[in-house]
Amino acid sequence: MAKLAQTTATPRTVEEILQDVTAAAIELIPGTDTAGVLLIHGNGKFESLGSDGELPAKLDQLQHDFQEGPCAQAALQDTIVRTDDFRTEKRWPRYSPAAIELGVLSGLSFKLYTADRTAGALNLFGFQPNIWDAEAETIGTVLAAHAAAAILAGRHDEQLHAALSSRDRIGQAKGIIMERFGVDDLRAFDMLRALSQEGNAKLVDVAQRVIDTSGNNALD
Repeated sequence: MAKLAQTTATPRTVEEILQDVTAAAIELIPGTDTAGVLLIHGNGKFESLGSDGELPAKLDQLQHDFQEGPCAQAALQDTIVRTDDFRTEKRWPRYSPAAIELGVLSGLSFKLYTADRTAGALNLFGFQPNIWDAEAETIGTVLAAHAAAAILAGRHDEQLHAALSSRDRIGQAKGIIMERFGVDDLRAFDMLRALSQEGNAKLVDVAQRVIDTSGNNALD
């Protein structure tokens, strides 16, 4: 677990860290044959990450299609969702038979606290029934916390990159306006802001438009 925690300190993608998490789940939790991470975005889109094969993504897709299942329930509602045997599971009448067809008899899902509008779950699957106990739930909870931290860190990096990119574009657009109209930095920014308000558009979008049309005298 300490070795796994060190992965967040090295420059790696969220997908790579989540793959380490699912690999650790398979290694540390007996009976786990495959594992993956499901993210459910605010628009209802399902995204499968960190899986060690195709099976977790197939199971996620079934839950999207049926609008039911343990992984989605953990992501959106419960903290831990455990199924000891899908052959006797009644909570998901369409998903359970489909999971059995794919050879999955057990499932253990943990909510990921990812904040914002994205819900998530770390999902473990077993090909045998009745394989997990309280210790498995404890280890899975710790792994889920690590996965959530990786997702949050990745989102922070994306937001920082977007902010820096926006700043650079606004600065470039101001330079174009200053050169074209012979105004200072403050006046150039005021002109950009006026265009943003008049067009009811984001400042960075207006800046990009200025850059794209810099040779066409679009502000004249």
